Amino acid sequence: METMTGTVYDYQAELLDGREMSLEDFRGTVLLIVNTASQCGFTPQYEGLEKLYRAYKDKGFAVLGFPCNQFGQQEPGTACQIGAFCQKNYGVSFPVFAKVEVNGEGAHPLYQFLKKEQPGLLGTEGIKWNFTKFLVDRQGRVKSRFAPRVEPERLAEPVEQLLKEN
Repeated sequence: METMTGTVYDYQAELLDGREMSLEDFRGTVLLIVNTASQCGFTPQYEGLEKLYRAYKDKGFAVLGFPCNQFGQQEPGTACQIGAFCQKNYGVSFPVFAKVEVNGEGAHPLYQFLKKEQPGLLGTEGIKWNFTKFLVDRQGRVKSRFAPRVEPERLAEPVEQLLKEN
C-alpha cells in the first residue's frame, strides 16, 4: 500500500475535461471535498454546495466535487454528461473532477488519505454513501468529516471558523 503523506496538497486528480490538477493549486484555501452522484437522493445537495461555494469563494474557500459510481450505480454518466448535468441543473461553478472510486482497492489516493485522516462512525474508514464531506483547513489538514445527510447549509459555521484561522 502507498504511504500516506501529510496534506491534501500532496495529491492530484483529473478534472472532468481530462486535465490533471494538483491540489497544491488550492494551498491556503479551506476546502470541502465531496463525493457526488447525479442520480442520488442527495443530489439536490449540489445546490447547497454551490451556494456555499459562492458565499465564501472570495474569502479563500472552495468545494471540490468527486463523482463516484460506487453507491447504487448512481453516477453512470460520462465526464461530459456529468459536467452538463451539474451545469444545467445546479449551475455548478466549483471544480468537478473525473469519476473516482472512494472505497476498495481502486480508491483514489486522495480518498485513501481523507479516510485515514478522518475515519467515520466507530472508526470505520469506508465511505458509506454519496455526498460524504471532508472539511480541510488552509494548511491542507483534514479537520472534519460529515455524513451524507448533513446538508451543505449546515456547514457555513464550520467553514467560517476555518476561514478565520491562519
